[in-house]
Amino acid sequence: MKRNKQINIQRTLALAGAFHFLSSCARASLLPFLTLFLRQQGLSPSMTGIIMGTKHLIALLWSPASSLLSKHYNQRRAVIVGSLVCSASVALLLLFFPPVEVNINCHFTSDLSGGSTQSPTGGGGIKSSVAPHTLPRTMDSPAKTLADAQPAPCSDQPKQHFWINLCFQKTMRTKSASVPAKRLADAKPAPVLTNDTALYDLDIPPLSEDIPNKSPTGGGGAIKSSVAFSSLSKTRKKRSEIKMEEEEKENNQRQFEFLGSLKVMDAHHQLFFLILITVSLWELMASPLEWTADDGLYEYLDFADASDRYRITSIWKILGAAFGVGGTGLLVSRLPCLIAGDFPRMAAHFFLYAVIGFVALPVAAYLPLHLNKKRDRGFGLLKAVQLVHNSPHALLCVATTFLVGCAGSVVDNFLLWQMQDHGSSEMHMGVSLALALISQAAYPLLKGRISKLLSPGKVLVVGAASLGVQCFYFSFLWGPWAVIPAQMLSCLSSGALWWAVKIQCEEVATPGSERSMRRIFSSLSLNLGSSLGSFAGGFVVQRFGLTWLFRGTAMCVMLWCVCLPLLQFKAPQQCRINYSRLLAANGSDASDSESESDWLEKAMEENRSKNNSGRKIH
Repeated sequence: MKRNKQINIQRTLALAGAFHFLSSCARASLLPFLTLFLRQQGLSPSMTGIIMGTKHLIALLWSPASSLLSKHYNQRRAVIVGSLVCSASVALLLLFFPPVEVNINCHFTSDLSGGSTQSPTGGGGIKSSVAPHTLPRTMDSPAKTLADAQPAPCSDQPKQHFWINLCFQKTMRTKSASVPAKRLADAKPAPVLTNDTALYDLDIPPLSEDIPNKSPTGGGGAIKSSVAFSSLSKTRKKRSEIKMEEEEKENNQRQFEFLGSLKVMDAHHQLFFLILITVSLWELMASPLEWTADDGLYEYLDFADASDRYRITSIWKILGAAFGVGGTGLLVSRLPCLIAGDFPRMAAHFFLYAVIGFVALPVAAYLPLHLNKKRDRGFGLLKAVQLVHNSPHALLCVATTFLVGCAGSVVDNFLLWQMQDHGSSEMHMGVSLALALISQAAYPLLKGRISKLLSPGKVLVVGAASLGVQCFYFSFLWGPWAVIPAQMLSCLSSGALWWAVKIQCEEVATPGSERSMRRIFSSLSLNLGSSLGSFAGGFVVQRFGLTWLFRGTAMCVMLWCVCLPLLQFKAPQQCRINYSRLLAANGSDASDSESESDWLEKAMEENRSKNNSGRKIH
C-alpha cells in the first residue's frame, strides 16, 4: 500500500497566496487600462462597450465550463499553465494593430504625460473619442500634417515611427483616391478603381473639342478626331476587360480567405473587428485560470479538513490588484512617449502583463492541486440556482448585485476616460484605483461595528447607495486628483456590499453549497450585469456623453435603493435552519439510542444469568 503523503497546510496557503497575488497583479496591470488603449486606437465608445461586453459574456459562459472539463479530464495544472502562457501571448497581438487616426494616437499619448486633453475650442478630448469618424479630412501637406499631429514631448523621436507612417500612408492613399472620384461623379456614375484611369478619362473631353479647332481644315480635324476616338475606345475596352477580370479574381479570393469580408469595410470597422476577435480569443485563454485554480486549491484543503482557511487567500487577490494597478500607473507615467523604438508607452501595460504572467509559472508548477474523484459537485451550481429561486430575499440580493454589476462596468470602462478629459495622467489613475482597492480590503476592520448597527439587508442598501453616490460624484470631476474622495467610498460600495451578500448566502445555502451560492452572486449576476452594462454604457456615451452616463447610472442605482427596503419589508421571512444544531441533535439522539441498546443488552444478560442460576438450583 502507498503511504499517504502528509499535507502541509502552511505551505499550501503560502503558495496559494503567492499565486493569487501574482495573477491578480498581472490582470490589474492591464485590464483597468484596456479601455484607455481602445480609445487611443481610435475606437468609438459604442465599439469599446461592445468589446468589453463581449469579454464579460465569454467569461460568464466559459469559466464554469472550462473548470468542469479540466476536473473531468484531470488536467487542471495543464489548464492553469496553458492559460498563463496563451493569454500573455494573445494579449501582445493587440500591439500590432495600427490606430485609425494619427491625431488620436499621438494626442492621447501626449495627454498621458499630464497635460489636459481639452482643445482650445473646449471639447477636444470628448469629440475625438466619442465620434472619431466625424473628424474632417483636410488636404494638408504631409509636412504640415505630421507637424500638427506630433506633440511637443515627442518631437525628438525619429520620424520613421512605425505607427505614424502606417496611419499617414493610409490617410494619404484615401485622400488621393477620393479626389478623382468626386470629379467624375457627375460625368460617369461608375466607380473609379485606379488613379491612372481616372486622370486619363478626365482628358477625353478637352481632346475631342480641341483637335478640330487646331486643324487648318475641317476634314483633317475630323479624321484625326475619329482616329483618336477609335484608339481611345480600344484602350478603354481593354482596360475595362482587365478590370472585370481583376474584380472576378478578387471576389473568388474573398470567398476562400479568412476574414475576407473585412476588405470591403473602412479602416475604422476593420480595426474594430480585428480587436474584437483578438480580445475574444484572449478571454477564452484567460478565463479558465481563476475558476480552475480555485477549485483545485479548495478541494486540496477540503481533503485535509482545512477548507475554512482558504478564505485567507482572498485578501491576497485584493492586495495583488492594488499593487499591480498602482505600480503600473507610476511606472508607465515616467516612460517616454515611445518605447522600444516603435511602440507607444501604453504598450508597457501589455509587456508587464506578459512578464508577471511568466513569473507566476513556477508557482503554478508547484501549486498543490487535488482531484477528489469520490465527490462529484458538477451540479452544485444548479442546486444553488434552485435555492436562490425559492428565497425572496435571495432574489432581491441577486437583483441588487446585477444592478451593481451594470454600474460597476460603467465605472470600470469609462472612469479613466473622464479622468483623462480632466488632465489626469496614468499616475493619477493608478493611485486612485489602488486606493479604492485598499479601502475595500480595509472593510473587515469595520465589519464588527457596522454589523452591530445595521442588519445585513440594510448594509446591502447602504453599499448600493454608496456606489450611486460615487457615480454621481464622478460626473463633476474638476482636476487630476478630484477622484480620490469618491474612491474612499469603495469600503462601503464593494466591501460592505459583498459582506452582506456573503451573509445572505450563508442564510440560504445548505451544507456544502455555500461556495456555489457565492459563485451565483459573484459570477452570474456580476458578469452578466457587467456585460449588459458595457453594451448600454457605450451607446449612452456615444449619444449623450460621459457626464450624463454617470448621472444616469447614479439615478438608476439610487432609485433601486429607495425601492429595495420596501421590497425587503414585504418579502416573507423564512426561518433559518441551523444545520449545526441539527447535526448536534442527531448526534445526541444517536448517543441516546446507543445508551438504550447498551442498557437493554445488560438487562438481557442479567436475565439470562438469573435463568441459568435457577436451573442449577432445581
